[in-house]
Amino acid sequence: MLIMLELNNLNLHIQYITNDLGETTAVILPITEFEELLEDLEDLKTITDRKDEETISHEAVIVELKEDSIL
Repeated sequence: MLIMLELNNLNLHIQYITNDLGETTAVILPITEFEELLEDLEDLKTITDRKDEETISHEAVIVELKEDSIL
């Protein structure tokens, strides 16, 4: 599964670091945006890891939660 992120839609406040030749060598990103990106990557990894798992219906989830006294 290939997931492409559209950076234009993420509203990131990226600053670029360039070398003497004007080539981009790194980026600076506010820590909160960086942490959000890490969380998104973790979520995407979880989705990828679980993509072949069997699914259950919403009704079955509700029944399980009630049986476990969660609902």
